[in-house]
Amino acid sequence: MKQKPVTKKMLTNFNKTYANSKELQLLNLALAKTDLKDAAYNNEGAYKMRHKFSIEIETLPITNQEATGRCWLFAATNVLREKIAKDLGLKNFELSQSYLAFYDKFERANLFLENIIETANLPTDDRNVQFILTTGVHDGGQWEMFANIVRKYGIVPKDVYDETYQSSHSWSMNNVLNKSLKVSAVKIREMIKKGKKAQDVQKYKEEVLNKVYGFLCACYGKPPVSFDFEYVDKKKKYHIVKDLTPEKFYQKYVGNLVDNYVSIINSPTDDKPFHQTYTIRYLGNIVDGKEVKHLNLPMDEFKNAIIKQLKAGKVVWFGSDVGKYGERNKGIWDDNSYKLHELTGLDLNLSKAQGLDYWYAAMNHAMVITGVNIVDGKPNRWKIENSWGDKTGDKGYYICSDTWFDEFVYQAAVEKEYLGVKVAKEYEKEAIMLEAWDPMGTLAK
Repeated sequence: MKQKPVTKKMLTNFNKTYANSKELQLLNLALAKTDLKDAAYNNEGAYKMRHKFSIEIETLPITNQEATGRCWLFAATNVLREKIAKDLGLKNFELSQSYLAFYDKFERANLFLENIIETANLPTDDRNVQFILTTGVHDGGQWEMFANIVRKYGIVPKDVYDETYQSSHSWSMNNVLNKSLKVSAVKIREMIKKGKKAQDVQKYKEEVLNKVYGFLCACYGKPPVSFDFEYVDKKKKYHIVKDLTPEKFYQKYVGNLVDNYVSIINSPTDDKPFHQTYTIRYLGNIVDGKEVKHLNLPMDEFKNAIIKQLKAGKVVWFGSDVGKYGERNKGIWDDNSYKLHELTGLDLNLSKAQGLDYWYAAMNHAMVITGVNIVDGKPNRWKIENSWGDKTGDKGYYICSDTWFDEFVYQAAVEKEYLGVKVAKEYEKEAIMLEAWDPMGTLAK
């Protein structure tokens, strides 16, 4: 069909429509010095977002990811620290997100270079090559990527490997690292084009990784190989456990907990039948690490697994799109707290499936569910532990409505036992490979 331009007749008619609309002219006045979302804010809806829950888990103090995209690491370590703190009787405890971020970036640099080697014979405008080059090394991630780092490198307390300026303000570090890796990509592709031997390419890659490791040490500090674990419990009793490695600390205080978790998603799109598992091309951080694998469930089953885990007194890692219908100061995510359609007159009716297919919404932030309010057997609001510090929301805790949850929550990590035997077996199915740019491959930042 031939494309048709905007005509003068159209503009004349549109101007008449605007001139005859008192509503649009009033909207013009309202928006002259007011943010569109603020003008559409609905107090009546927001009043229902009360911090009162029928199921609520008391958690440790709020954390702060600062100026980084490490929410997935903060949320995941916040899940693990609850077990450690409970077992040891601690009032305050935090695991080192920097330790995990260090090895995530280092491993991701290796994966990037291996992907460049693998695709070296494809043109740079190939969509897969463009995806690899555009993605590079950055802060975002998903649950299984966290699990892969923990399995290989263990974990350490935060006071063993604390924050630095670069770990808390990662933009410049990431920018420099990615430029360096692109330089390496150019050289690797040239080497392969010239017929260089595979061992020569790998030797060059190791030289690059050596420099990357040194750069990361300069940014984060050298990661600990061994350490003494010191803590004071709720009874004010001092403890020290000497000569632990990160791997031994993980095994001693976490055990096989990470391996008990599975990733469930809710993606009601036609291309992803429910009760099937999926993986995404190029999604990961460790070569030979466990594949990122998701089991797609209907929303009622998705919620039931989460609620069962909450009832067992265990918090839940989850991923959502926090860019939609959010009031950051009050800590509210609720589609009913905004009347954007009524304010603008625009058609804003988009289903969750359409939002994914047409790239309106996708997961971009990970947090922890710590409570839910259930009335007449159904949830109406959820309590959320965020990692944006304690200056917003209810001292860092947020709340979302169940309708917002339905539309903008996409992923959660739950223990297998809360799925039920039948659904847990479905997770063992061979995963269908999705393309790298599929919405379920977006990363939490």
